[in-house]
Amino acid sequence: MDWLKSLAPALGTALLGPIGGAAAAFIADKLGIEVKTVAAVTAALNGGNLTPEQISSIKLAEVDFKKFLADNEIRLESFAAADRANARDMQKAAPSRMPAVLTAMITLGFFGVLGWMLHDAAVVDHPPVMIMLGSLGTAWTGACSYWFGTTSGSRAKTDLIAQGAK
Repeated sequence: MDWLKSLAPALGTALLGPIGGAAAAFIADKLGIEVKTVAAVTAALNGGNLTPEQISSIKLAEVDFKKFLADNEIRLESFAAADRANARDMQKAAPSRMPAVLTAMITLGFFGVLGWMLHDAAVVDHPPVMIMLGSLGTAWTGACSYWFGTTSGSRAKTDLIAQGAK
């Protein structure tokens, strides 16, 4: 559904978030979908048979949705910030060494595999090792985000770079 985020960024972001029901209702109204649930709208969008008129309708739904957000003073980033705050509050309330232990294990695994690849170039030819490296790299990025945070500006920059690469 990345295409929806490029076509209608606010709706694409909200659809899979905590106000997905509201986003689904806006899209369903414009597309004429009777069941206004996230599941029904997602199925219709993933069907791959949208007409140009329906795509234009999604753009109109985006405009209406942004107006709805502004009128009700809803900021999508505030939901993500609250989610991060909840994770940090949980850690403060019930301190656990588990996140630190997992982060250490992920870091050692990621850089261990990279070191292994520097010593043995033939490892690159083994898809399971490359899959493991990709998974560890993703997990390491998530662990760094947990400890150091991330910003919507960083996410926006990443989205712009991804759009430019297409």
